[in-house]
Amino acid sequence: MPHLLHVPALAHTEYAYVATVEPPARLVFAAGACPLDADGATVAPGDPVAQARQVMANLETALAAAGARLADVVKTTVYVASPERADLVAVWQVVRDAFGDHDPPSTLLGVTVLGYPDQLVEVEAVAAVPAP
Repeated sequence: MPHLLHVPALAHTEYAYVATVEPPARLVFAAGACPLDADGATVAPGDPVAQARQVMANLETALAAAGARLADVVKTTVYVASPERADLVAVWQVVRDAFGDHDPPSTLLGVTVLGYPDQLVEVEAVAAVPAP
């Protein structure tokens, strides 16, 4: 459904710079997926990579509830509560691996703090699926 555009005039990146969605489409806006288990507890305190894995599993579950998949995502924003670029890169790799060959535009941010105790990672997404 989404059409991802790589822009040769810009630096080569691991994601498309632009995504377009053609009508008829239904947009799905996912809240930031957090590293919470089914009981609402933050998993893997202190481990951004393990938290990123939980976040991506939770994102897949949330999208599925709306009839969408990771392959339908047209934009993500990845938040990592760390001043260390290495943590951002490690989380990014988990996110990229979860998407496989699908490489939607994304923004990766290092932030000071996230909403839940011990939370280090959050990923929000917009997806597009065929309209009914």
